[in-house]
Amino acid sequence: MSTPLDTELARIGQLQAPLAGPVAVVIGIVALGAAALPDIWLLTRHVNTIAHEGAHATVASAVGRKVLGVNINPDGSGATASKGADNTGAVLTGVAGYLGPSGFGLLAAKLIQIGHSVAVLWLGIVLLLCMLVVIRKFFGAFTVLVSGALLFVVAIGASLGAQVLAAYAIAWFLLLSGLVVVRRHGANAGDAHILRGQTRLPRGFWSLLWHLGALAALVYGAVLLV
Repeated sequence: MSTPLDTELARIGQLQAPLAGPVAVVIGIVALGAAALPDIWLLTRHVNTIAHEGAHATVASAVGRKVLGVNINPDGSGATASKGADNTGAVLTGVAGYLGPSGFGLLAAKLIQIGHSVAVLWLGIVLLLCMLVVIRKFFGAFTVLVSGALLFVVAIGASLGAQVLAAYAIAWFLLLSGLVVVRRHGANAGDAHILRGQTRLPRGFWSLLWHLGALAALVYGAVLLV
């Protein structure tokens, strides 16, 4: 006899129909508000920071560096400490942060496009659980736990329609906030300063790279979602 949780888990492997284009556009507009309106951004910016620092940690692990810890601060900033002898790995780790939200958003958009909207929610839960292993301060752990709990509630308690809407909202927000943050920080981004010291390439080069990457991800992600 299957349980409600079994039913929800079974949806991961099932296909969900995409939303109509106009509905997807409306969700995108709402997500833009969450990324651009200052009062709302005070809360939603932590989701972007989780994705940013998560990208640092993911790439660091992928290139063989040891992740020492991740901090997420109440002001929306964050930091990921890792160590390794390979300077190339350090550079790749540094580049990844500002591309992280856009990259995760693009992955979510692709899953939605191929019919796996519910999988977006569960993948988010798994990634947040992985983040907990390397989080080092209370506020970061609290933020990650709350984000994961909200996703879990939607994944097991919401209707299928609401789950699909949530997946679209996540994809749009990550894609849009990725570009918004890159534009706000520009060449003054802390990661640009670090990369300037590691490579001697100007901070503006890294800002341009992040702008192009975030914009390309948003355009392609929008095509997938609409």
